[in-house]
Amino acid sequence: MPPFTEETARRKVRLAEDAWNTRDPERVALAYTEDSEWRNRDVFLTGRPAIVAFLADKWRRELDYRLRKELWAYTGDRIAVRFEYEYRDAGGQWFRAYGNENWEFDADGLMRKRYASINDVRITAGERRLGG
Repeated sequence: MPPFTEETARRKVRLAEDAWNTRDPERVALAYTEDSEWRNRDVFLTGRPAIVAFLADKWRRELDYRLRKELWAYTGDRIAVRFEYEYRDAGGQWFRAYGNENWEFDADGLMRKRYASINDVRITAGERRLGG
């Protein structure tokens, strides 16, 4: 819960990574406030139901998804992370996505804002780093 220390910020990042790697939209959405605001690339969302729908669609398209997050900075009720994830599409093409997220939390430790900037790079199966 905010205000974050380095230890609690690192733990929050690890919990987020673990949750996202389950690819369970309902579980992931529980970490966000009921009215959480998101920007994910060029998509803007508000609220848990929108988050669940977005993630369900994402993981229908991004197969064998595997994510790694790293703490970049923290202060008070905010955390910044860098991340990379790998996935393949239905045609078998692999991708690695790189990005940054800015998070803001409420007093109970739920994320009320998430802003993500993401870029995808085509890779071969042999270039995968995150395994399955």
